[in-house]
Amino acid sequence: MKHFSVTGMSCAACSARVEKAVKKVPGVTQVSVSLLTNSMQVEGEVETTEIIRAVTDAGYGASYRDNSPTGGNSTVVEQNRRTNQKKLEDSETTQLLRRLIVSLIMLLPLMYVSMGYGMWGWPVPTFLDGNYVAVGIYEMLLAILVMMVNRKFFVNGWKGVKHFAPNMDTLVALGSGASFLYSTYALFAMSSAVMNGDAAKVMECKESFYFESAAMIVTLITIGKTLESYSKGKTTNALKSLMELAPEQATILRRNSNVECEEFTENGENACHIPEEQEIVVSIEEVKIGDIFVVRPGEKIPVDGVVRFGTGAVDESALTGESIPVDKEPGAKVSAATINQSGYLRCEATRVGEDTTLSQIIRMVNDAAASKAPIAKTADKVSGIFVPVVLLIALITFGIWLLLGKDVAFSLSRAVSVLVISCPCALGLATPVAIMVGNGVGARNGVLFKNATALEETGKVRIVALDKTGTITEGKPRVTDIVPTEECEEEELLRVAFSLEQMSEHPLAKAIVEYGRERNLFEPEVDDFQAVIGNGLQGRRNGESLFAGNRAFLEEHGVNMDLIAEQAEALAAQGKTPLYFAKDTNLIGMIAVADRVKSDSAEAIRILKDDGLRVVMLTGDQEKTAQAIGKEAGVDRVVSGLLPEDKGRIVRELSEEGKVAMVGDGINDAPALTKADVGIAIGAGTDVAIDAADVVLVNSTLTDVAVAIRLSRKVLRNIRENLFWAFFYNVIGIPLAAGVYYPIFGWKLNPMFGAAAMSLSSFCVVMNALRLNLVRVRPEQSKKERNGENVLQPSGTFDKIEKNNSKETSTIACGSMKDNSIEKENQMEKTIGINGMMCHHCEAHMKKALEAIDGVENAVCNHETKEAVVSLSKEVSEEAFKAAVTDCGYEYLGLK
Repeated sequence: MKHFSVTGMSCAACSARVEKAVKKVPGVTQVSVSLLTNSMQVEGEVETTEIIRAVTDAGYGASYRDNSPTGGNSTVVEQNRRTNQKKLEDSETTQLLRRLIVSLIMLLPLMYVSMGYGMWGWPVPTFLDGNYVAVGIYEMLLAILVMMVNRKFFVNGWKGVKHFAPNMDTLVALGSGASFLYSTYALFAMSSAVMNGDAAKVMECKESFYFESAAMIVTLITIGKTLESYSKGKTTNALKSLMELAPEQATILRRNSNVECEEFTENGENACHIPEEQEIVVSIEEVKIGDIFVVRPGEKIPVDGVVRFGTGAVDESALTGESIPVDKEPGAKVSAATINQSGYLRCEATRVGEDTTLSQIIRMVNDAAASKAPIAKTADKVSGIFVPVVLLIALITFGIWLLLGKDVAFSLSRAVSVLVISCPCALGLATPVAIMVGNGVGARNGVLFKNATALEETGKVRIVALDKTGTITEGKPRVTDIVPTEECEEEELLRVAFSLEQMSEHPLAKAIVEYGRERNLFEPEVDDFQAVIGNGLQGRRNGESLFAGNRAFLEEHGVNMDLIAEQAEALAAQGKTPLYFAKDTNLIGMIAVADRVKSDSAEAIRILKDDGLRVVMLTGDQEKTAQAIGKEAGVDRVVSGLLPEDKGRIVRELSEEGKVAMVGDGINDAPALTKADVGIAIGAGTDVAIDAADVVLVNSTLTDVAVAIRLSRKVLRNIRENLFWAFFYNVIGIPLAAGVYYPIFGWKLNPMFGAAAMSLSSFCVVMNALRLNLVRVRPEQSKKERNGENVLQPSGTFDKIEKNNSKETSTIACGSMKDNSIEKENQMEKTIGINGMMCHHCEAHMKKALEAIDGVENAVCNHETKEAVVSLSKEVSEEAFKAAVTDCGYEYLGLK
């Protein structure tokens, strides 16, 4: 896909014209033009110069914008980032505001004479008082100046006519120009009447002056354009904020090769005390893959990397929307633009430039904003013929009123009103502004839509299909049971299992290998190894054929499975996956592996069901295991025993009942993700799954599936509201301007009021789209906030406190100090003053240290009150508390 910047577009008719022109270029398969971002996306085998020529021939400007990955070239990326930032800067509003101020300065004296003197007799200079020709010349000169300041309407309008593609500027130019020309004709007629002494003709010509309308029309449209431009600038705030997150410098370690030391100790060490490495600050484009960079507390992480030394807490809210800092230790991944809140980190750069997570998010949001949703097609079709139809209506209006006996002034006023009240911009902006704002809201909440189609389709989903492993469950299965047959020892069963599974990449195989290594097993690899996807493994060792897999796979190879059938069923009923092992045709045992359901999966599925969605779990597990996990998670339906290609088939079957969203994270989910109406990938999943998906959940949490669907529904509703307003406005406004209601109600519209209505229509559409910034797509969180609960509690830091030694429990986080109703019998409580805790991470750190003290049953910490309340089962010395606090790096303030 090629990306272009397009200049000269002023309304939806312009974007439709550009799109139509580029579609005619041979080799172009798809075109999407965005009026909001003044950009264009083109797919197909075609030269860039051909596309630019087509846009230029249509009367607009175009330039190629290279958005392709740069392979880690940070310099190119930094240049692209700065270029894109410059393009997003709202320079148009400043230019329009300057035009508006100059227009108003000249319009006010014009309106004073035209309205104040002409209608209400306000005082004017003596050379104008009673001299209607001088008044006309005065008004004409000021009108010319206002029109010159706003000559862009006339220039663009003429270009549109010249290329047989009239646009909004054409309507404005015709409306204003017709008023001016007719007024000029009336002025000359007045001069002739004055010379002939015809007073009645002079007064008739005076009533035909519309110079103020000509100037007021372009000024009011400029007001609307200024408001619209300012509001449109607000819609790109999310994208601009993402770009501003990118750090400009990095502190990296470089070997100190500038200084040589000739003194050494007896052990051969450097006696000059010159460090082998030194920290240097470089611009972000100088960081390369493999560089070691240093991040201190409060600093931004410059590029994606892996922690090699140190520990800390990193605030990833800028990328994920999650406010709780994430603990990092050696081996943990870090992302560019996240903030190290505490601890010293040394990290190795793994992805730089366009490959960083931040750059990918920016590119995804940008591409989505520039793409076009299917719902916009109707508006695009209307916009393409809108201006010619309006011109025809204005001409018919003028002719009909003349035929009905009205004078030229009345007929012209009705025709001009039709021209200036008609607004194709509202139609053109109805969809893209909502898409842009919706993508920004999604990015802030860790939900990325790859294109506008994905954003629209997600809201129409009725069925959510969830992959089990890694999506509903943790994706890290563990060995739970080892069941050898009577003819085989447990040790031998483990050796056979280890030798086969160590050659497999399957998550269940890794669980067995990990368990074997814990038991210090080191078996040679088998010969003739073969993995049968979705079934099992086979190989040879010491002349024997070894098999591992599900029941059907071993039965195919003649193995009798009845020996441990009952035990296998019992384990499967507990949600465990039994893996069978055999030598030749002899069953030697079974190893059960279990993958725990994620802590938030059941809640996420409940939310989806509350939103009226059906939830289906797809898995390759046998039925009883799958049913047990499905019951624990709370899904509506479980489909088990599936191969990767089967998941795609099931998704197609489900799509007959309604639109389906497939959620997965693995390579085996890719076929189903592409076949679903909407593919949703977990951010922590494989690159293949993310590439195949339409929506990416950065947080890697299942609750964000509901967030994506809710947000999409809100955006769809907003788009429908915008389209309704845009169509309703024109359906009501054009007949009113044409004077349809004049014979019945006596209603007629002054062209100036028509221009004001037109200028406000687009502004209203954009402002309505900006309301999306206020929507709450996490209603559960909002509900907790209303109930006064602490919604910033990190998972995994909860304490279960018994109520008066009963079985009933209450959950209290380390960040919540108030628990006035719960006390443990036979326990003492002490309150410790602690200075230095700054966040929930600090609280968790302090809590862990206090509970490590012998005699401390529970500790509840609060960084805001600078206290820790500890529950004791026996006396603990104050020195023990003080040591725990100071060892954590905080200041001990004593017992309260």
